[in-house]
Amino acid sequence: MFKKILIANRGEIALRIIRTCKEMGIKTVAVYSTADADSLHVRFADEAVCIGPPPSRESYLKIPRILAAAEITNAEAIHPGYGFLAENAEFSRICGEHNIKFIGPQPEMISAMGDKATARENMLRYGVPIIPGSDGIIKTAKEGEAVAAEIGFPVIIKASAGGGGRGMRIVNEASEFASQFNAARNEADAAFGNPAVYIEKFLVKPRHVEIQIMGDRHGTIQHFGERDCSMQRRHQKLIEESPSPIMTPELRDEMGQAAIRAAETVHYEGAGTIEFLVDKDLNFYFMEMNTRIQVEHPVTEEVTNVDLIRLQIEVAAGLPLSRKPLKMRGHAIECRINAEDPQYGFRPSAGRITTFHMPGGHSVRVDTHAYALYNVPSNYDSMIAKLIVSAPTRNEAISRMKRALNEFVIEGIKTTIPYQIQIMNDPNFVNGNFDTKYLETTFQFNPHSESQ
Repeated sequence: MFKKILIANRGEIALRIIRTCKEMGIKTVAVYSTADADSLHVRFADEAVCIGPPPSRESYLKIPRILAAAEITNAEAIHPGYGFLAENAEFSRICGEHNIKFIGPQPEMISAMGDKATARENMLRYGVPIIPGSDGIIKTAKEGEAVAAEIGFPVIIKASAGGGGRGMRIVNEASEFASQFNAARNEADAAFGNPAVYIEKFLVKPRHVEIQIMGDRHGTIQHFGERDCSMQRRHQKLIEESPSPIMTPELRDEMGQAAIRAAETVHYEGAGTIEFLVDKDLNFYFMEMNTRIQVEHPVTEEVTNVDLIRLQIEVAAGLPLSRKPLKMRGHAIECRINAEDPQYGFRPSAGRITTFHMPGGHSVRVDTHAYALYNVPSNYDSMIAKLIVSAPTRNEAISRMKRALNEFVIEGIKTTIPYQIQIMNDPNFVNGNFDTKYLETTFQFNPHSESQ
């Protein structure tokens, strides 16, 4: 087992990893930008190294500085968390060249699954259902129009190297195609340095359901059930839950086995998530694979009683997975608490937190790096906390989440808490009647509502 791990990340996920390392008796090294000098992950790590100014490209994305921090502190391994360099194949490769264990998949695994067009081809080869679409990259608008006409509108143009909704355009008719194709390519190039795009049939009112998997170096790959991530806005998840309200035992087994087959295409090691879209008839289709731990991993931990970060570290150290059969119990829901103002289009709300009171009570968990008088920087993702609750049933979990959200007091900045309280009171959410576009097309937020 490792004696010291450097966490190449910030915020709540860095603190989350530090907690598990402490329980395992592993020393930790935090890295931080000058904007994060007062963050809790810096305070609770055994050592901390400043790696640059606030911009990510000068700190958390600066590979030489992170490696230098690992070498001067004698860290044996690096945990990348999520975001930043977590799915960077080059970072994984360079860590290996410096005899530092990257706690994640090998670079070739990241490359194979990170390129969505290549991943689609692999899924098709191994019998994993995929959405009808192009056979790889589309190079010209004319070529794309022919594919779209064949599979039928609406279609969605996607960045091959993308994520987070960037480089993505929905096209409803042929006359829109050329302009949307060029817009998607330009956005993909600006966001990822790669203009390549591909095309898929756009499913109307699908659910976003993902399967958590873990693989070891001995050839074992296990799945840990599903998470429903359909409550999202502009491709950004706001609320996740496990199990999915639409799930049946038969569908879970079928999707779980498909996820394992998908991971087997690259002999996958480490934590990963296979993301699917599920249509109204419960047909499911491979969407993409995330080769890292997910933001929403706590809901899986709560219903399986498994520490996924601990498993990540153990399999990276060469330990085998236990092969225990999956046991899920109860229901868990996570709300991402973002420093955003839902009354004004979710505009960022950086600044000093004047009051910070976390909810408590039975089966309530808060993962956060924030505290009273903490200054939320404007340089990074707006998420400042994750509120997770669990209960024997979904209805009880919703009631507990409502109570916990109302108990969560954050003053000095605006947050998404009022928006999420209203979702918990929304009849369609309570009844499980929603899809990935529900928050954008149907749900109405009333900033002046007193309904709690």
